[in-house]
Amino acid sequence: MLDRRALIIGLTAATVARRSRAAAPLAVTPQEMLGPFYPEHPLPDHDFDLTRIRGHNARAHGESIELVGRVLRRDGTPVANAIVEVWQANAAGRYRHPNDTNTAPLDPDFQGYARLLSGKDGSFRVITVKPGSYPAPIGMRAPHVHFDVQSRNCRLSAQMYFPGEPLNDRDPLLSTLAARHLDPALAMARQDIQSSGLKRFHYEMVLWS
Repeated sequence: MLDRRALIIGLTAATVARRSRAAAPLAVTPQEMLGPFYPEHPLPDHDFDLTRIRGHNARAHGESIELVGRVLRRDGTPVANAIVEVWQANAAGRYRHPNDTNTAPLDPDFQGYARLLSGKDGSFRVITVKPGSYPAPIGMRAPHVHFDVQSRNCRLSAQMYFPGEPLNDRDPLLSTLAARHLDPALAMARQDIQSSGLKRFHYEMVLWS
């Protein structure tokens, strides 16, 4: 017969262990530079849908995708009303920026930038196109999306990457995260269930405070 006292001690220990695991702080998203192509003159239209520009009939070239995620603190609580800026290269690997000398074509129908506020649960959502890779002075860049997140107490500049990309292992920033004592997994989106026929990628960003 099972000893009642031993059973109580065992259950108590399991409960304490679960609470301890739940209280473990989340790992902070790796901090990166804003990059050379932070938008200087973003378009007046900077809503969540980068595939359309107000007043244009056409949609941006490339594969349309959905990015969803949340902004969190280390204790797992959501950061509401954080400013979330998003920008990226177009499907050909070209930024809407005067300093981008890439010879790939500009897309006149690609918005390229969004400025949002996170929801009460820290959530954000963006419709965009899968960015192309491109040559940079530091080496070939894998497809990625830039984020600049500002809360009342913290600012995070992050670069989000896509799983399974051939250039991920050679990207000069992603491939060196481990050597810089940062976790590459924290910069990687995960492909989520499809929504409205679009590939969906999920990305959570954790701030210091």
